[in-house]
Amino acid sequence: MGKKRAGWRPDRLRERREANGLTLERAGERLREVAERADLHGIPATNPQTLWQHEQGEVYPGPHYRRAYCLLHGATEPELGFRTALPGEETSFRITPKSDRFDGARVLAVERAIHRILTGSEDAGHLPLQQRIIDASQRRHTGGDPHRPVLILVGGYAGSGKTELARFFVQLTGWPLLDKDPLTGPLVERLLVALGGDPNDRHTELYREQVRSVEYDCLMQAAMASIKCGISTVLSAPFIAEMTDPAWMQRLANRAAGLGVDLFPVWVRCDEESMREHITFRSAARDAWKLQRWDEYMATIDLDLRPTVPHLVVDNSLGTAVTLADQARQALRAVHP
Repeated sequence: MGKKRAGWRPDRLRERREANGLTLERAGERLREVAERADLHGIPATNPQTLWQHEQGEVYPGPHYRRAYCLLHGATEPELGFRTALPGEETSFRITPKSDRFDGARVLAVERAIHRILTGSEDAGHLPLQQRIIDASQRRHTGGDPHRPVLILVGGYAGSGKTELARFFVQLTGWPLLDKDPLTGPLVERLLVALGGDPNDRHTELYREQVRSVEYDCLMQAAMASIKCGISTVLSAPFIAEMTDPAWMQRLANRAAGLGVDLFPVWVRCDEESMREHITFRSAARDAWKLQRWDEYMATIDLDLRPTVPHLVVDNSLGTAVTLADQARQALRAVHP
């Protein structure tokens, strides 16, 4: 029997499969197709034995499996028995027929996902950014955007889901994404080696004092080059030191304002168990130290940390925000395959 999870009801997964008239073999084929369309990498096996283990409660499905199951059955995690619903969480999702095109429930699917962006501090309004993203999503297919460009900083701890949320914003709007790790990773690794360090180091004084500032400088210079062209841009990085440094954020806000660009810091919060699950699942070499010394790593983490500047917040506890993003993507693909 798999590790006991709060609210886990494996029988619901079987009931949903059977209600949809799917055999284990056919469900595996469909699950693989859904995962490929949604660009969900890391699902090693969708054979009948694996699905049977999930349905019997022998193995708790990993994060990408759960996301694929939700897309396959057009349901949420609580509906499929993966966990108990959070207070106030919407626990149902339905996709309308293709003939409705971009209107109706598809617009609502996008709005419901974007409404996870909330005010994180009293002096930060969430409605302007919500509207910018929704407008850009719709205008992407009709042409023209009358708004000023925006610079969105999506920050949060490792495994919080910030990159998935940033990708969702980009897929909706067509704005470019600058993700710190793929953008600066090769440079950081070579620099660490040149300084006599470990290329996967992200925790020692060597990295923090001699490399990290260069890494973020590269990211921000790339961002400046983009917004100087009047192009709205989404950045994904932890931004932990930066968003908690009022002077750094004020300098960035001043530079953005001077270019006619609106700045929106977005903080993604998440629970410890989900962050550990996501970090384990992605198996990045840079995360090895965190996983080997998890308690030591968590001692450096303040889950209640929030930016000290006006900011917005997305609550991705138990992956709820990412699940809504997946559902909205699926609705949009039905309109614009």
